[in-house]
Amino acid sequence: MINISPRQLDVFVHIALLGSVRAAAEQLHLTQPAASMALAEMERQLDAPVFARERGRLRLNARGRELLPLAQELLERHAEFARHGSESMAALAGELRIGASNTVGNYRVGELLGGFVHAHPQVAIRLRVANTETIVAAMLDHSLDIGCVEGPVAHPLLETRAWRDDWLVVCAPPDHPLARKRSLKPADFAEAHWVLREPGSATRVISERALASLPAGKTVLELDQIEAIKQAVAAGMGIACLPAVALTDALAAGRLKVLKTPFLDLRRKLSLVLHKQKYRGALLEAFLAGSDLDAARVGH
Repeated sequence: MINISPRQLDVFVHIALLGSVRAAAEQLHLTQPAASMALAEMERQLDAPVFARERGRLRLNARGRELLPLAQELLERHAEFARHGSESMAALAGELRIGASNTVGNYRVGELLGGFVHAHPQVAIRLRVANTETIVAAMLDHSLDIGCVEGPVAHPLLETRAWRDDWLVVCAPPDHPLARKRSLKPADFAEAHWVLREPGSATRVISERALASLPAGKTVLELDQIEAIKQAVAAGMGIACLPAVALTDALAAGRLKVLKTPFLDLRRKLSLVLHKQKYRGALLEAFLAGSDLDAARVGH
């Protein structure tokens, strides 16, 4: 009879997420030998390894990838059992791992997390900010509980829920020839120099869609941070297509100017991303309940 303990499951999950026994032991306040023994005992009971050993790091094998979401669910249910069994019905506690693409993580983090943090102060939030492609990959390997991204997500294992409307604008330094024109038309953008986000970014996808409807220009720089792009544009290196919410300070300071481009469709939808196989325990349900979702759902 298999008798795997919550401690063994906890060690397994932390090694899977962190990639090493040492890192897992440090986070769980265990000695490294104790963590190694817990993993070895779990694998002995399963009669199969759950990790492939590769150059000093542990990577989940096929069996481990299948078991990881089940182990996470068992740990969450164990915590919920303890909370419900308490006479005082303790407040929500634990850890919620959230991924946010750059626009959300850098400019809308208050909207995303503020209400939940105030309502559940004992919950530890682990926020990872990266481009949409990276957040989606982390959702698929179960290293995040929920994501909030700018780009469209089409994957059979993922569900997306519309969260906020968002839009991009084309910006330039105030002394740029396009910024001095009273009205613009697509032909004015011929041979324009562009500063773009890196591939894998949702902002890059929207920018490329806009550029495809304009005369050919030249990409002079690719950067992975919006703030770096703003600095490059302000320095006269080119023009850029960026989220409007990210430009408030630069516009107020007069460092950038928004170009009027009614002929471009720069709207997009910000979405929450959930793994369809992930258990939605009390923490995740509380977060979703407080997220003020748009009524529409896509990819469900």
